[in-house]
Amino acid sequence: MAEVPIVHVVDDDEAVRLSLGFLLESVGFRVETYQSAVAFLDRPQLPPQGCIVTDVRMPEMDGLTLQQKLVERGIGLPVIVMTGHGDIPIAVQALKAGAVDFLEKPFDDELLIGAIRTALERNQRDRSRQSETSALSSRLAALTPREQEVLAALVKGHPNKAIAVDLGISARTVEVHRARVMEKMQARSLSDLVRMWLALRPEDDSRDPVHSARGS
Repeated sequence: MAEVPIVHVVDDDEAVRLSLGFLLESVGFRVETYQSAVAFLDRPQLPPQGCIVTDVRMPEMDGLTLQQKLVERGIGLPVIVMTGHGDIPIAVQALKAGAVDFLEKPFDDELLIGAIRTALERNQRDRSRQSETSALSSRLAALTPREQEVLAALVKGHPNKAIAVDLGISARTVEVHRARVMEKMQARSLSDLVRMWLALRPEDDSRDPVHSARGS
């Protein structure tokens, strides 16, 4: 059974927490509330599905610091920030730090519900990408060092004969390695293989993939 996403409401105002909890549960969301950012971060374990709705100004730890702590801990839940009058510059900072949206109090219920749905959709997309990248990384790790060299050369566009000369092996051996690479990476075509490489490529794209593979 698929896990139901949780909307985490973080606000030091009890009335706001109760009001938002009632509203969101009434439209079908699963909700958990916290009286502070510290209380939220002290939660033993956070499920990977869901989003966070947080006030900007709170005692102990404000919404911007909460965002920073989430990044430091590798928590990828999307964040929606709620702001009071005069907090727009802070809200803009939150957006620059990766928040999905900011809502100025008092806001329309439908605006919040729409923002939460957008955040949950983003969370699902991010989780799908992470799952795909993890699977590709596992396939790449299953390749032998020589197969990784052949892969790196293939995605650079080198023909089999050129790869053979560069690696000091026969063209026939390159063909064998190429077939194994395609099988292990579960690639249906060379373009599929290139797409996988681009999803896993190192930050420094200027390096020659063949030499990079040899050094890894």
